[in-house]
Amino acid sequence: MARLCRASQEDSRRPGFAKSGNRGTEAVTLLSIYADSSFFVSLYLTDVHSEEAQRRVSGHPRLWVTPLHRAEWTHAVAQGVFRGTISNDEAGQFYSVFEDDRRRGLWMEVALPEMAFERCVQLAKQHGPQLGPRTLDTLHIASALELRADHFWTFDQRQAKLGRAVGLKSS
Repeated sequence: MARLCRASQEDSRRPGFAKSGNRGTEAVTLLSIYADSSFFVSLYLTDVHSEEAQRRVSGHPRLWVTPLHRAEWTHAVAQGVFRGTISNDEAGQFYSVFEDDRRRGLWMEVALPEMAFERCVQLAKQHGPQLGPRTLDTLHIASALELRADHFWTFDQRQAKLGRAVGLKSS
């Protein structure tokens, strides 16, 4: 079960597998980064974006996590069980590792910004007709803006397009 580095599928399912190496001992560039929930899913569950998610996280400061992230991440794990791609036991391990990472302060936990929903409404009016973003994707962009993020990490092209349209940099 990978946290911040990923080797093989077998390693990625081992509880406590990935610790972030020299994370407090090496110099890092201070960036203001907001990642959407699917990015966190790719950090914990092996998928086509996992290697890239691991690459982006290495050497960077912690990412923000809101209750929205936690809710979507938990649903994604449950969907894995529903679809038969992971077992109930594996889901339990993923939940435990994520909670361990939270307790250790790996992620910067924040509440959804107070004005995120209002910003989401504004973004829908301004960019919805041209870009067609979904509500929760727009809420992530609104949260990133309200938290004053510079960068927005996602593997969703429509969401990335909205982020760029409002001035967020994506890798």
